Order: sequence, then structure tokens, then C-alpha cells
Amino acid sequence: MGQYSIKELEKLSGIKAHTIRIWEKRHHIVEPQRTGTNIRLYSDDDLKRIINVALLNNHGIRISQIARMTREQISNKIKELSDQKSANEIFIDQLVVAMVDMDEEKFNEIIAGVVKRYGFERTITETVYPFLEKIGVLWQAGTVNPAQEHFISNLIRQQLIMAIASLSIPPKSARKAILFLPEGEFHEFGLLFFNYIARSKGIYTYYLGQSVPFDDLKTVYEIHKPQYIITAFVSTPAAAEVKEYVEKMSREFADATILASGNNLRNTAFIVPRNFKVIYKSTELAGLLEPL
Repeated sequence: MGQYSIKELEKLSGIKAHTIRIWEKRHHIVEPQRTGTNIRLYSDDDLKRIINVALLNNHGIRISQIARMTREQISNKIKELSDQKSANEIFIDQLVVAMVDMDEEKFNEIIAGVVKRYGFERTITETVYPFLEKIGVLWQAGTVNPAQEHFISNLIRQQLIMAIASLSIPPKSARKAILFLPEGEFHEFGLLFFNYIARSKGIYTYYLGQSVPFDDLKTVYEIHKPQYIITAFVSTPAAAEVKEYVEKMSREFADATILASGNNLRNTAFIVPRNFKVIYKSTELAGLLEPL
């Protein structure tokens, strides 16, 4: 489905383009197609092979030895390495392979194994987020087929929703939080994860989700009087409007603590209101929700 440049392979595998060219010439690791102007183009199979070969090479196996290994031997060796304690990079690389193959069973198997080892929160912060950052280069370059992007996005969303559903619902007498995204904002992964963290801290949550009009948010706030409002500014509001939106939230929800994350927020200069806290890392939220 995909066609990748050698620079994209370099970013995904961590192997320099010059080294990939040597592997091609001396060891025939991959045999890319070439355009009329002699530019290398790599297929999905080439991408998967380079990732797996790089993974083994980074763990001390010589390229000449890898070149003689069958696909099954490479797969078995990767499984052996993934059973070791320091296997997070392997998990991330294998998630990329599962995305390229659109292999739901493999994706869920990898996530289940990481959760069993590290717990759900660490799986998201140390495996899923770095995975999303790694494949971001493919999304930006347009080399990931839209079907692959939707496929992997929905699988991650399902994992987050299932993890939330596995938690018991706190009593309504518990502390309360509203979670929402501003109108026009649809980047939901972070907010779903925040919902998981809040629920795990015994907070009763009202999850409003994507693109919530401000008047609707205000109505829910006035009815339920939450102690927290949790949100994220990833692409909306625009940088020029962030300051005004923050001030409006602080004014309208004066009795709540507002917790917000997102690039648009972090990249905008403004005076932080008394009841407003910026989340710079997702791991900070748990501490901010601890009872005073």
C-alpha cells in the first residue's frame, strides 16, 4: 500500500540512509523500486524488513548473520528479545509493523503484553505515545494510506475506551470532573487517557468528548458543579484566540480548577489565571488530581 523514501526509512528504523544503501548492495536486505530519475522507493514489505533487521542489529546481531536468517528465524529472534526486560523499543517497532499490515490481532497482542508488564498508564505514556510520534513522520509525508491511519487510530481509541470501562464508576458523592474538547477540536486520544486517569483516582467524570460548544459546557458546569474541568488545545482554539478562551474559562468556571494541555496552549504566552493549570506532560495529571 505504501511507498517510502529512504529518509522515511531512516527516521522509522533509526538506521542511517547510507547504511541502508550498504545493506542493499552487500547483503541484499531489500531491493527497492526506482523511479525514472533513479530515486529509491520502498514498499510496505521493505519497511517491515528494515525495521526488523534494524531491531536485531541494534541488539548486537551482525548484519551478515541477519542476512542469512529466514523470515521465521527473524520473527522468533524478535520474540526472544521482546521477552527481555528492556523491550520497549521492540514493542514500538512491532506496533509500526502491525499498522502497516493492518493486523488487529497482532496489535492487540502487543498492547496486552505491554500492559501486563508495565500497567496501562505506562503503556500509553511510554509505548503508545512514542509510537504515535514515530509514525507521525509517515502521516505528515502522506505515505501512510488513510485506511491505515484510521485503522490504527480506532484500535488505540478502543483500547482506551475498554480500559476506562474496566474501572468501577465512582459514587456521585466523589469529586467531579468535566472533560471536553473545545468546539472544532477532534484530537481525542489525550482526553480519553485523562478520563482514565481521573476515573482511576476515584473522580466521577462527565466525559463530553469532541467539539463541545462553550454554552453547552457552561450548562453542564452549572448543573453538576465539578471541582475540575479538564481539556486540551491541540489545534483549536487558534493561537491568537487561546488567551481569550483561557480567560473566559477562568471567569465562567471560577469555582473549578481548570487543567489543560496541548501544543496550542503551551506555545502561547499568557498570564496563567489563579484557577488554571497547564499540563506539560500527561504523567502530571495524576498528581494534580490528588486531594489537597
